[in-house]
Amino acid sequence: MAELIEIKEAEERVILLAVSTSEEDDTEASLDELEELVKTAGAVTLDKMIQNRERIHPGTYLGKGKIDEVKQRIWELQATGVVCDDELSPAQLRNLEDALDAKVMDRTMVILDIFAARATTSEGKIQVELAQLKYRAARLVGLRSSLSRLGGGIGTRGPGEKKLEMDRRLIHERIGQLKSELETVKRHRDVIRRQREKQHTPVAAIVGYTNAGKSTLLNRLTDAGILAEDKLFATLDPTTRALELESGQQILLTDTVGFIRKLPHHLIEAFKSTLEEARYSDIILHVVDCSNPGMDMQMHVIYETLRDLQVENKVIVTVFNKIDKKTDGEYPRDLHSDYQVQISAKTGDGISRLTDVLEKILRNQKVYLERLFPYQQAGKIQSIRKYGELISEEYQDGGILVKAYVPAELFAGLVSEK
Repeated sequence: MAELIEIKEAEERVILLAVSTSEEDDTEASLDELEELVKTAGAVTLDKMIQNRERIHPGTYLGKGKIDEVKQRIWELQATGVVCDDELSPAQLRNLEDALDAKVMDRTMVILDIFAARATTSEGKIQVELAQLKYRAARLVGLRSSLSRLGGGIGTRGPGEKKLEMDRRLIHERIGQLKSELETVKRHRDVIRRQREKQHTPVAAIVGYTNAGKSTLLNRLTDAGILAEDKLFATLDPTTRALELESGQQILLTDTVGFIRKLPHHLIEAFKSTLEEARYSDIILHVVDCSNPGMDMQMHVIYETLRDLQVENKVIVTVFNKIDKKTDGEYPRDLHSDYQVQISAKTGDGISRLTDVLEKILRNQKVYLERLFPYQQAGKIQSIRKYGELISEEYQDGGILVKAYVPAELFAGLVSEK
C-alpha cells in the first residue's frame, strides 16, 4: 500500500525591521505588535532589528550599513524574508529586495494577509480584496519585472499571483466592480439603519483595539455566539445583536473590526461601510484591555481613528476590560469619556454595572411622561412599552395613569388628544 505523503506549506521564517526616528517612537512596542501580527499570519519571527536614523531612507528604508548587517543575519538564521514595520513605497520595496536578495514584506501586507484569512462574509471578502488590490495597484508602477516576488505576503493568500499578473487596467476594472458591489452593501445598510430609526431602537457600537475583548463582551451580553479568541483580528465581520435591559428597554449592540496602530489607510477606506456603524450609533462602547501595559497608546489610537472617521458628539462609555488579569491594583482612567466601568467580560464581573450605565444613558436621552390616558387611547401605552421605559401604570375610573420615559420624537404624538 502506497504511503500517504503529507504536503505542508513551507513556513515563513522572518526577521522584523524597524526605523526609529525619535525616542518617543516606542519602536520596540510596535515591533512586539508586528511579531504578534506575523504570528497570526502564520510565520515565525527569528529576530528583530532596529536602526536609529533621523529619518527613514527614502530609497531603501534602511541605511547601507544596516542593510549589510541584515543581509548577514538572513544568511546566519536561514530566514526566508524580512518584514518592515512601516508601509514601504514601491521604490523602497524593490530596492530593498534587490539589496537583500530576499523576500521583503511590510506591515500593511501582513495585516492584509490576516484580513484575507479572517473574512468570512461576502461583504468582508469584497472589502479585503478591494484593499489588497488598491495596495497592489499602487505598487505595479515600475514593478513589472518583479511581479512574481510580490505574491500575497505571508502564505501568499488573498488575490495572490493570478491577480498580480493582471495589468493595471484589469486591476482598476476589478476595483471599480468591487466599489459598486460595496455601494450596494452600503445602500442595504442604510435601509436597515432607517428601519432602526423608525423603530426608535438605540444603537451602541463596540469599538476598541484589536484583542481588547469586544467579541467576548458581545457574547457575554447577548449570547451572540461569535468567535472570540486571544489573537489579533479574530473577528472581522460586524455582528449586531439586541440586548434587553432590566427595565425592558432594548438596545442594539454592534461589534466592529478591531483597530491597530498604523492601520493601513487602504483598509480604513475599504471598511468604511462597516466602521460607519460607529458614526451612526447613539453610544460608543470603547473597550480597553486594562491589563495591557500599552493601554494608553491603544486608547490614543482609538480616538485618532474615531476622529478620522468623523465620529463626533457621541456618548462614550470606556469599558476597562480584563480586570481579572490586572495585578497592580491601580484604577485606570479615561478623561475623554462620559462614563467609565471596570469589567471582566470573561468572568462576568462588573457586567451589571455596565448595563446600569446603559440604562442611565438611555433614560437621559428620553423625556419623562406622566399622563392619564383615556381607555380609548390604551394603544398608546403599547408604544410606550415598545419604545420607552414604562415605570408604572395605574387603572383608574377616568383612564390609565402612566409614568414613563419615552423617546423625545414620540412625546408629541403621545400627549396629543388624538
